[in-house]
Parts: sequence; C-alpha cells; structure tokens
Amino acid sequence: MAELSLRRRIALDIAKSMRKPIVESHPLRQLFWESTLRCNLHCLHCGSDCKHVSSVPDMPREDFFKVLDSIAAKTDPHKVFVIVSGGEPTMRPDLEECGKGIYLRGFPWGMVTNGFAMTPERFDRLLHSGIHTMTVSLDGLKEDHDWLRDTPGSFERAIALLKLLSGSRLIYDVVTCVNRRNFSQLPQIKELLISLGVPAWRIFSIFPEGRAAQHPELRLPPEMFRGMMDFIRNTRKEGRIKASYGCEGFLGHYEGEVRDQFFSCNAGVTVGSVLIDGSISACTSIRANYHQGNIYEDDFMDVWENRFQPYRDRSWMKKDECAGCKYWKWCEGNGMHLRDDEGRLLFCHMKQIEAR
Repeated sequence: MAELSLRRRIALDIAKSMRKPIVESHPLRQLFWESTLRCNLHCLHCGSDCKHVSSVPDMPREDFFKVLDSIAAKTDPHKVFVIVSGGEPTMRPDLEECGKGIYLRGFPWGMVTNGFAMTPERFDRLLHSGIHTMTVSLDGLKEDHDWLRDTPGSFERAIALLKLLSGSRLIYDVVTCVNRRNFSQLPQIKELLISLGVPAWRIFSIFPEGRAAQHPELRLPPEMFRGMMDFIRNTRKEGRIKASYGCEGFLGHYEGEVRDQFFSCNAGVTVGSVLIDGSISACTSIRANYHQGNIYEDDFMDVWENRFQPYRDRSWMKKDECAGCKYWKWCEGNGMHLRDDEGRLLFCHMKQIEAR
C-alpha cells in the first residue's frame, strides 16, 4: 500500500495547523434539525432505524424556531445553514411552513430527501418557502435502489425529483451509499446522473449503526472499498460530474484526491444539531449519546459556546487501536459518528485501505 508522500504529509500538517483556530473559535456554520423520525421507506442501511410510524412525535416547529431566535440573537443567521433532516422531512405536512419560518428568520436552509412523496405541486410550494438546496438519495439503478430502499417504485420517484430539480434554480446533488450489490454499477450510475444534468455526486460507504448494523453483508470488503476510492478519484479527473467521498474518515494517500478538503470531523466544531427529543448534539449521523444539553432545559447558544468539550478536544479518543496509530495526528480518531456510547471505534477507514 502506498505510503504518504512528503508533499501530502506537509499539506496535511498545514491543514491541521489551520484547523486549530477554527476549533478554538468554533463558529456555528451548519445546524441539523431532526424534524421527524417518521419515514415512508424502510431502507436496509438506515442509520436511524426510522419507521412509517414513530413512537416519538414530530417536534413542533415553534420549538425549533425558538432555537433559531436564540442563535440569531448572538450570530449572523445568514452564516448558519439549516439542514432539515429526519427520518424523511416530507412526512411532515407542515414542512413548507417550517421552511418559511426558517427563511424569514434569515437562515438559508435545505433538506435531504428520498423524493418518494414529492410532487410537482409540493416542489413548487417548497420553492416558495425559501429552500436553497436539496439532496436526493439514489442508491443504484432501479432494481438495486428499490431493493436497498425496500420499496418498489422508489427509484422512479427519485428520478422524477431529479428531473424537477434540473429545471429549477436550486443547488442540488445526489448522495449514494455504496454497498456490495451496487458497487459494480457505479459507472452506470455516473452516466445516468450525467444524462440527468446532476451537477454533484456525493458517495458514502455504509457504517454499522441503526438498521445497517443488522446487515453486515452490505459493507464493502477492502478491495471494493479501495475500488470505490479509485472510481471517485478517476471521476474527479474526468470532470464531467463533481464527485466526492463523504466527509467521514481519514483516507491516507487518497486525501486531497477524492474530495475538496482534507479530512476533519467538524461535528461540534462548526456543526450542531437539534434532535427530535430536543437533545443538543452535533451531526445527526451520531447515534451514540454525546448529547450536550436539551433545548427544553438549556439555551442552545449557551450550550454551543460552553460545552461540546468531547468534540473539540479529541485526545480522549486516543485509546485502544487508535493509541499507537501512525495517522493519529491527522485522523484524531475518525468521525464522532463512528464511536459508540463507550467511545469505542466502530469502523476505521485506514484498516479498509491498508487491508490485504
């Protein structure tokens, strides 16, 4: 396996030095709102294990608006991007009212959707609610997408939404979770997206959380994991679609080649979240209990400014297999979403890259 070149090591060291003042100042730049745990699909790889009917009710939008008011009183709302997530946001009948309330408070906002419940009429209403961006999940060609999403017809709905987006003013992209079944389809998926005019494509691998933990057969073996990275690198060189690997994981000699920036986990540094029960956390991919407060008991900005120490000082993660790792100073223990409640690492990208 290729070692890190001197040039890449220097670049990584520079990126690390530039990150230090950002951690110290921790400016809030992204805020996820877990607005619902309901979902109209039953995806095999769901990290949240969402269902059609949730035992947890949707958060009243007025409760989230109070959080935004608290943030706007202490920082410029135009610099904080709100991402409405779930579950599936379109399960909320008041999604348009939620979006309008976010927009009128000065916050740009977007959402991640499977597209299954989208209609041209609702799409138009969302445009009038001030939505800025939309991410559509597409996990293969028809047969394999519907299989992974466990819902016939989900592929056609996603494609229909992409056609709506292609004629709109929205910034949008596609996200694909790569697994053993759709790995060989990556070239065909790429051509499909290009033919639809999709400008950007984010590719993720599946990590063992939520329902995905029950399906280890979905995870890529090392040779496929490296093949995915090679595919992304080559696609970026082609320049026909802006492809990138997701924000998670230190990638060794692939750093600087498969995404626009070097790896750093910004959870709790520039990224915060409000979860469905009011918990104040960071990236919503984090399913372990690293909550720092609750909006029903605490002021969000007070928590943001004065807590989040486990996110901003990662030295506690230098244990077990990370203790003697030669990549520690650049990786700092991988993404927070890959730690369980006891702080154990669930997945190491470098193990996949270097395995033989």
